[in-house]
Amino acid sequence: MQFDDLMRRYFGTDDLGEVTPAALEAGIERARVDLGLEKDRGRRFALWSLLFMLGAAPDLDVAFKSEEDREAARNFMDLLAASEAAEEGD
Repeated sequence: MQFDDLMRRYFGTDDLGEVTPAALEAGIERARVDLGLEKDRGRRFALWSLLFMLGAAPDLDVAFKSEEDREAARNFMDLLAASEAAEEGD
């Protein structure tokens, strides 16, 4: 799953600046439902990552059955935090 494809699927655009608050809320809800139904590990991770970046991801123990997937999610969270810290330092 490509990030831009996820954005267009759930929000109708790849630019969040164009999304109304109601459309954002509706897209997040659809993504949460799809996350709960998705069986493919890679797709689940992509959906969870999108929700995490939007501040709407479920807890790791709810989203992922395997410790390996939870550890990958923790690494993703750490990478985003480091990226944000680097941007603040610029």
